[in-house]
Amino acid sequence: MDILSIAGIFVGFGAILLGVMLDGGDVSSLINVPALIIVFGGTVGATLLQFPPAVFVRSMKMLSWVLMPQKINLSVQIDQVIHWSHMARKEGLLGLENTLPDEQDPFIKKGLQLLIDGTDPDAIRDILDLDILSKESIGLQAAGLYEAMGGYAPTIGILGAVMGLIHVMQNLTNPELLGEGIATAFVATIYGVGSANLVFLPMSNKLKAYVLAATQAREMLADGIIAIAEGENPRNIELKLGGYLQDSSKD
Repeated sequence: MDILSIAGIFVGFGAILLGVMLDGGDVSSLINVPALIIVFGGTVGATLLQFPPAVFVRSMKMLSWVLMPQKINLSVQIDQVIHWSHMARKEGLLGLENTLPDEQDPFIKKGLQLLIDGTDPDAIRDILDLDILSKESIGLQAAGLYEAMGGYAPTIGILGAVMGLIHVMQNLTNPELLGEGIATAFVATIYGVGSANLVFLPMSNKLKAYVLAATQAREMLADGIIAIAEGENPRNIELKLGGYLQDSSKD
């Protein structure tokens, strides 16, 4: 569970609601169904038009990462690579074949299979790099969907504001209906700007960070697998891969 995401949601929306109440406003005045339909319906519609189905489906699957991100433990993965290195030195590359059934990650399986097949290290690098770039591109496209929503929402909010003002102009002779149009105009703007800057854009940036972290993990695994293929000493491999670890105490 990502505590910072939960805290960010509560702090962001809580600050706005608290500010309204401290200013003597009524929180219920921020609830406007027509504005809600205009802003979020328009935003979703524009997003569906921009992205192909595969990217949309992928982005929906990644949505859970905002609160429950995938766990990536580089230290554990380094230990795993060192274990493979020791096995390769003792039993040969064919000895790694027994580890394949236990691996769930397709990327790791591909790398180990290339080792077992005795593939040239340069060829392994080319194959794994292509896999890394492909997965990163797919992930960034999916995260970019929420960035696109963050771009559309404020504009659709302005559109809702204009529609509300049109409603006001059409009812200048009927004061009882003016309040409804003005409320839709202002609340639509709040929905558009608020959802973009408090939800969609932060979500997109967080998902992109997770995608890049996964890419870094795959790059580390690729370096380890290639080092094994080149017959490097397990100790040297450990020192090389240790460069991927981030020590927060040095920041």
